[in-house]
Amino acid sequence: MELTEVPQLFRNADRFREVVTILAKHGLADWISGVPSYWLSRFRVSIDESLTTDERIRIAITQLGTTFIKLGQVLSTRADLVGAELAQEFAQLRENTPHDSAEVAIAMIESELGGRVDELFASFDSEPMASASIGQVHPATLHNGQQVVVKVQHAGIERRIVSDLEIMVKLAEIAEEQSSQLRQYRPVQTMREFQKTLMQELDFNRELRNMNRFRKNFAEESNVRFATPYPELSSRRVLTMERLDGVSISDTCALRACGANLSEIARRGANIFLDMIFRDGFYHADPHPGNLMLLDCEHESAKAPSCVGLLDCGMVGKIDDGLRDDLEVALIASVGRDAKVISEVVARLGRVPADFDEPALVADIQELIDEYSDQTIHDFNISEALRDVVAIIRQHRIYLPSKVAMLLKVLGMLEGTAHQLNPQFSLAELIEPYGKRAMLRRFSPKQLYDRMKSRVDDWDRFFKLLPLDLAEILHSLKQGSFDVHLQHRRLEPIVNRLVMGILTAALFVGSASLWSNGVSPTLFGISLPGVLGCTAAVFMGVRISLAIRRSRRAEND
Repeated sequence: MELTEVPQLFRNADRFREVVTILAKHGLADWISGVPSYWLSRFRVSIDESLTTDERIRIAITQLGTTFIKLGQVLSTRADLVGAELAQEFAQLRENTPHDSAEVAIAMIESELGGRVDELFASFDSEPMASASIGQVHPATLHNGQQVVVKVQHAGIERRIVSDLEIMVKLAEIAEEQSSQLRQYRPVQTMREFQKTLMQELDFNRELRNMNRFRKNFAEESNVRFATPYPELSSRRVLTMERLDGVSISDTCALRACGANLSEIARRGANIFLDMIFRDGFYHADPHPGNLMLLDCEHESAKAPSCVGLLDCGMVGKIDDGLRDDLEVALIASVGRDAKVISEVVARLGRVPADFDEPALVADIQELIDEYSDQTIHDFNISEALRDVVAIIRQHRIYLPSKVAMLLKVLGMLEGTAHQLNPQFSLAELIEPYGKRAMLRRFSPKQLYDRMKSRVDDWDRFFKLLPLDLAEILHSLKQGSFDVHLQHRRLEPIVNRLVMGILTAALFVGSASLWSNGVSPTLFGISLPGVLGCTAAVFMGVRISLAIRRSRRAEND
């Protein structure tokens, strides 16, 4: 494929040249050698051999900027695609985006909200308190005295991201065409999923809806808090929300200084996420320590413990009814150590290759189950077990949908975050009650009723047709005209060959007996009936063999 045939690359020629230059600098553009474009050859330079390939990929992505860093962060959740080592490298990627000037940020707010900043807010701090890849956060105060933060999208970031996404999609297409090694990572499909995810993240209205849904799900619980958003002061590129003050979970020294019980905080935070996953089917998909804080830390040692606040609701995961059913089946099968059922769930959830070897997958999963079977629930390491499961899935080249891969990654991150607070923490112990409730729910009368209700159309059609069909059968029985017609496709040729084979064998056995006993008439002491019979039997056998071969060839064609 000629690169000059791609319109997007004309529009983004300078940026495309920059991307290819950085990839070639780090020795990551070998697959471009198959593209017949002379000007690409000048980008290939010597590489730093002291770095591993995974390290060079991470460094190149960092140099390529925001969009590529976002891609790396997404791929850090896809160890099933890129492998555990490269996923670990991607997990180290951090945005270090400089903030826009105060004038640019204020212009964005006024343009989006349709009013002057001093009219919209009682006070607005022009110095941002944080800056990430998509936007920056400014503290402000509403006219009613409420402390808030205003998240403002970087000026021009959407245009740059759209441009980069066009280049990345086209590079993925080239990579899939030119490199068999890169083809196994399914670059085009992965890029399409990433493109959809990142474009959604650019819309702050989606984050506002996520916050409201979390607040509704946890409205009756006092141990967790999500910031209140202000829709009248928010838009697609500006998000105004309540300011939560507390101590970050990542600052263990400050937590200890205020007398917080780190083990209790770990348990409480983990239960919040498990409720999201197993109860609500809607969960915060980025549980790293920086996104959790302990509010009112000075009250933590009192009888009424403070609550956990969750930040940054832009990335969420969803579990639909189909995925929930599959997870419950896998959970029940895990308790029963049924490797075959687990393999069936994995194959059903993912996309298997054309040469998928199901018995080999069953054997690998059974070996994994046996390896962990002697561990107590307290010693069971979910992160390690999930890594082993993902390694098996990747070994068999099964492509997991992004919603499944995200769930596996969140469970691993959740255990890792909890271990920073309490190294003895066991996520498996907390999951066990959820598993028992899931099994009870699956076989409960309400669940059975819901399944029947979801098939109401099928049941309605069945009960409409049943009386008519049953009446016709009874009428036929009464009249003595009830017939059962069985049709066997291509049965006649099979029966004919079977009969001919039996006759041929009988003729050969009988003729051989005549030959061996020298039954007359004879010629040179050889029984003529025996010779003729054996010859005829061999001829018939050859004809039957040829007929079978012709029929098989016709079926294959």
